[in-house]
Amino acid sequence: MRTACAAAALLLAGACAEPEQGAAGATLAGLLLDPQMDEISGLAASRVHPEVLWLHDDGGNPARLFATSTSGGRQATFHVEGVAKTDWEDIAAFELDGRRYLLLADTGDNGGLRRSLQLHVIEEPAELENARLTPAWSIAFRWPDGPRDCEAVAVDVERGEVLLVSKKREPPELFSLPLRPAGDGLQTATPLGVLAGMPPPSPAEQDDAGRARFDRHVTAADISPDGRSLAVMTYRYLLLYPRSGRDTWASAVTGQPQVISLPPLPQAEAMGWSADGRHLYATGEFIPAPMYRITP
Repeated sequence: MRTACAAAALLLAGACAEPEQGAAGATLAGLLLDPQMDEISGLAASRVHPEVLWLHDDGGNPARLFATSTSGGRQATFHVEGVAKTDWEDIAAFELDGRRYLLLADTGDNGGLRRSLQLHVIEEPAELENARLTPAWSIAFRWPDGPRDCEAVAVDVERGEVLLVSKKREPPELFSLPLRPAGDGLQTATPLGVLAGMPPPSPAEQDDAGRARFDRHVTAADISPDGRSLAVMTYRYLLLYPRSGRDTWASAVTGQPQVISLPPLPQAEAMGWSADGRHLYATGEFIPAPMYRITP
């Protein structure tokens, strides 16, 4: 069996190779080597602790959050109490009324069987030491027209809404939910439209339709700290949708995005803006995994 060190060496060799066109702004920030983090599916930059990223794994694992350095070293593990973990697929960091929060998206649905899904909002801990956390509030919701898989969420505090992007639909669909719903009842996501500008399959991909669809599945999303850019990641691309003035996100995603080809990153599942909005961080769902810093 290949050792972790040997696999890491192979990853480093691939990461340091000539990048794809469009990936020139990507640098290797570090590596995830901790075996506990072998299924990372969500990433968000801390708004409390400088140079700290929050990561989580997906279904089949304990309900927990990892605080890591931007180079990939685990600093603390936090267990989230009082919630079921069906399939956590994304996380977003935001500030509201002077408090810093993390939103966890339990929205994965590979089989299209879930009748309701959950978002959990947790206040960021002040200390980076192993501890237990409980949600400040949760949002239960359903889709308006039947189940779908979703691995990408983002929070727009200014508009008081959560954005959600479908994974397997072509083109990807954009929905919204209130960040602070009135009451605890089941919410219904509001459709906002579809995302334009997804790169078409290459000629080689057109020979394998399944692979073409897989490459363009949306696996993560995040809104820049200044609220002016929605980043959407697929298994192969990073798409940045700018928003100017008082435009809505429904309008912004109809325009042509900036498209960046990802550096070598098998199973690209986790992405988020840095706290200062200058870079994006991205990693994948395996160990060892590179941690990339991407400058648009």
